[in-house]
Amino acid sequence: MRKLPLDHPGQADARTPWRFLRWTILGQWRTIAVAMLFGVIWMCSSAMVPAIIGKAIDTGVTGRDSGELWKWAGILSAVAVVQSASGIMRHRYAVTNWLTAAYRVVQLVARQATHLGGTLSKRVGTGEVVAIGTNDLSHIGNAMDVLARAMGALVSFVVVAVILLQTSTTLGLVVLLGVPFLLLLLGPLLSPLQRRNLEQREMMGHLANIATDIVSGLRVLRGIGGERVFHDRYSAESQKVRTAGVRVARLQSILDALQVFLPGVFVVVVVWLGARFAVQGRITAGELVAFYGYAAFLVLPLRTATEAANLWIRAFVSARRIVRVLALEPEIDDTGTLTAGPPENSELVDRASGVRVRPGTTTALVSDPPTDSAAVVDRLGRFADGEVTWGGVPLDTVPRAETRRRILVSDTGAILFSGRLGDQLLTPPDRPGHVEDALHAAAAGDVLDSLPDRLDAIVAEKGRSFSGGQRQRLILARALAIDPEVLLLVEPTSAVDAHTEARIAERLTSLRAGRTTVVTTSSPLMLARADQVVFLEDGVVAAVGTHHELLDSCPAYRAVVTREEADETAVAR
Repeated sequence: MRKLPLDHPGQADARTPWRFLRWTILGQWRTIAVAMLFGVIWMCSSAMVPAIIGKAIDTGVTGRDSGELWKWAGILSAVAVVQSASGIMRHRYAVTNWLTAAYRVVQLVARQATHLGGTLSKRVGTGEVVAIGTNDLSHIGNAMDVLARAMGALVSFVVVAVILLQTSTTLGLVVLLGVPFLLLLLGPLLSPLQRRNLEQREMMGHLANIATDIVSGLRVLRGIGGERVFHDRYSAESQKVRTAGVRVARLQSILDALQVFLPGVFVVVVVWLGARFAVQGRITAGELVAFYGYAAFLVLPLRTATEAANLWIRAFVSARRIVRVLALEPEIDDTGTLTAGPPENSELVDRASGVRVRPGTTTALVSDPPTDSAAVVDRLGRFADGEVTWGGVPLDTVPRAETRRRILVSDTGAILFSGRLGDQLLTPPDRPGHVEDALHAAAAGDVLDSLPDRLDAIVAEKGRSFSGGQRQRLILARALAIDPEVLLLVEPTSAVDAHTEARIAERLTSLRAGRTTVVTTSSPLMLARADQVVFLEDGVVAAVGTHHELLDSCPAYRAVVTREEADETAVAR
């Protein structure tokens, strides 16, 4: 499959839905132009059929000339071949346009989600993104698909109007003015239809958010008996969506009915006028048949035009949702003057808290509440604003891409992705075997042994097939396998038992020897292995030392750590 044009529309083109749709058309204008060309040939071929049949009747049947009849029959056959071939090619390019537009939306939104990072989940609900990937992309694709038929309908209408005007000015004017008049009659329905579509789409996104939350917390809901409460909530919201859908369908049914009724009335008028003119001798029998054929044919351009208007309304509503996501900017991004990152083994300093991370060591952060130390990690990893220096260089002046490449943050919100397990355990190019060391350090070897396909095993969505402790160990192994210059871990052992935690603490510090590692924890097993422990009070450094030094010299630190030891003893009993 050819490479899709994926240039981001940018803020200027992402500002309004119309600009986004225009950008979509321009991005694939070649295939759209070819599809329109075949659409015009296809429709015009159909438009020529009544004229050919009329000529065959006048010169062949009425004139009793078999030669003329065979000639026009041959011309009709040739036109049929052209019509079939152009119809096939029009359909092929229309499908190409649909696929190109739809999957460009998928790739754009996926790339934007990657660019936004943690900002996306704060600004847009998961259900909103899901709705774009399931419903909105098809509406954008349908809008590109219908362009070929819409152009064919427009050109064929002009061709038929010219032929009819040359045959009978009165009938030609009826057709030329009648078809646009019928379209205008449908116009008042389009605006309310767009409004109701938008309302339903917003409600569907909200319902998808609720469904995502229920699925994500299903295990917890079962544990606390909350299934019925959320079931009732989902049922009530789904009924609102159903009611909105019925309102859309009611208006859509009227529009669909008028698409059949109005062209039918139009055909009756044209045939009635044509029959009167034939009786009066103003047109021939063949021309009467041709006029009837044109009246029947013009139903197709009329319905195509109303279908195009309907599909573009839906595409406009979908584009509005897509633009809303594409217009978002990450909370943390490159701004101002950028400088090169510092050399390896440079010190990280968070001025707000006073935390200094010595290079090549394992530093543990302890705080009560734990969110204080997690906030320090967010600033050190540049996931939150703060006065942080790295080797004396302000961290916010280092390009974000370089920061993400050299500093890795693995927090409690990290998840496993669907797909092959081995694909998630990426290692440096020069250390392909490092994944085994990472699994060993994370004490995840037993998890791997329990999988029949080992690294080829398929991970379920968010790793739901694993227990909480297994997921946490695999996430830790994934972070260790990358072997970043600076590794920041937030509560990496909170879901494992003490025996496993002791093994992780020993192996983690051994694997990361000589590399900069920061761990937020209050576990004595992890703290005892750290080269340096930093204790925070009210988000500011209160004491620095080894675990045993702080136990002896800092009562507040001792209270935080020994409380956990007491809890573990109570659980063991």
